[in-house]
Amino acid sequence: MPTLLLLGATSDMGWAIAEAFAAQGYHIQLAARNPQVLEPAQSDLRIRFNINCTLHPFDAVDYDSHPGFYRSLPQEPDVVVYAAGYMVDNEKAVTDWADARRTIDTNYTGAVSILNIIAASFAARGAGVIAGISSVAGERGRQSNYIYGSAKAGFTAYLSGLRNALHAKGVHVLTVLPGFVDTKMTQHLKLPPLLTAQPAAVAHAVYKAVVSKQNVLYVKPIWRWIMLPIKLLPEGLFKKQKL
Repeated sequence: MPTLLLLGATSDMGWAIAEAFAAQGYHIQLAARNPQVLEPAQSDLRIRFNINCTLHPFDAVDYDSHPGFYRSLPQEPDVVVYAAGYMVDNEKAVTDWADARRTIDTNYTGAVSILNIIAASFAARGAGVIAGISSVAGERGRQSNYIYGSAKAGFTAYLSGLRNALHAKGVHVLTVLPGFVDTKMTQHLKLPPLLTAQPAAVAHAVYKAVVSKQNVLYVKPIWRWIMLPIKLLPEGLFKKQKL
């Protein structure tokens, strides 16, 4: 049976993704900074889906621990999903360097650190799928969220380059752009219902995209068309907009 490694398993999207893959017979490796809080989820997945589920301590911003973390896994996964994330109001990130750094390190630097290790291992094996949860916020810097957006822009570019580098080696890389998602991280925001996905819908879409080896997934396809004019607007006009 195949194995999924979920990095950032305490997030709402992370848990939903674990559940979706477990329902398809995958063994699950749940990795999080405080994995003990996942013990009820671990038991639930084992009982409901009759699969093996293990817990592993993982800190996205403790880069030195990443090689040892990956070596410590009971078996090498077939699919890896990086779902760790952090977001605060842009004004807070702009005025508080600790929050800005945590935003950048969780959403980009930590992802690159661990995924470089996994990519090298997958390439040597000649198989595997890496999926990264990025964001439409990274498609163009906007005044409302340019700290978070810049980190996600870097992550999207990284995944694109990784996909290009690993294709000939039999490894597939998926970029996931969920748009708005109803999670704890966005509970302080007033989100438009028609543009907002539920975590279970994201998880189902991610599983389908992994199986079909899709390159870029807009969970709600309308986001592709929402972002297109924003990306194409000339800079001279774009800088005058309040976005």
